[in-house]
Amino acid sequence: MRIASYNVNGVVNRLPQLCAWLDVTQPDVVCLQELKCTTAAFPQRELKALGYEVLVHGQATWNGVAILARGAAPLETRRGLPLSKGEPADTQSRYLEAAVNGIVIACLYLPNGNPQPGPKFDYKLAWFQRLNRHAADLIKTGHPVVLAGDFNVVPTDGDIYSTASWKDNALLQPEARAAWRALLKQGWTDALKRQFPDKTPYTFWSYLRNRWPRDAGLRIDHVLLSPALAQRMTEAGVDRAVRGLEGSSDHAPVWVELADGDASA
Repeated sequence: MRIASYNVNGVVNRLPQLCAWLDVTQPDVVCLQELKCTTAAFPQRELKALGYEVLVHGQATWNGVAILARGAAPLETRRGLPLSKGEPADTQSRYLEAAVNGIVIACLYLPNGNPQPGPKFDYKLAWFQRLNRHAADLIKTGHPVVLAGDFNVVPTDGDIYSTASWKDNALLQPEARAAWRALLKQGWTDALKRQFPDKTPYTFWSYLRNRWPRDAGLRIDHVLLSPALAQRMTEAGVDRAVRGLEGSSDHAPVWVELADGDASA
């Protein structure tokens, strides 16, 4: 079973590139982020023609997440992260959760947080804290769970081509990295890091300053596996060539391959 995550950076405008990738690689489950369209405007018909059932949490202009499943309808279990008492309602479409073939699929688009310091960075950290609380609850269930998406955090200096021009960027700040480490300490396995322990591949290359041709990339798209799933991982990777397509997103798809197993494990 192949589960992939892709920040498509505008699903309507980049539908040809998305469909080309799906047609060639045919992942079983896909988590999409940064749809930049409402639920009603999401191109369900075109994706159903490729064999995918769709669950969408859209938002006009910004954000938006979706879960695609090939040959099976995703069963929604949560739309948006749970709130603690006194926390304000979150109006941004950044989290969607569904059950697919016995696996809980959590698709997320964590806030960017720039500029920092400021309210956007505060929102990023507060959202991260809510994610970590909910992720801890998911771990406690013992169910097989995937957390996949654009986390907007570069875990270490080894996950970026150079930190020189990124020192003040929210993606590299100590608070965001501490939240990432706290998440992993719950028991999640970073699939790409496990597959490539020495040199983990990049997943994002900015459109600016010729960064794609120079391979001046970052790793901010991640697939995390609960203990029940980590033992089933056989391979993980980045479909880097998709970033090189004309008119493509500035991200590349990330994926993990899972061996067949007992869904109730």
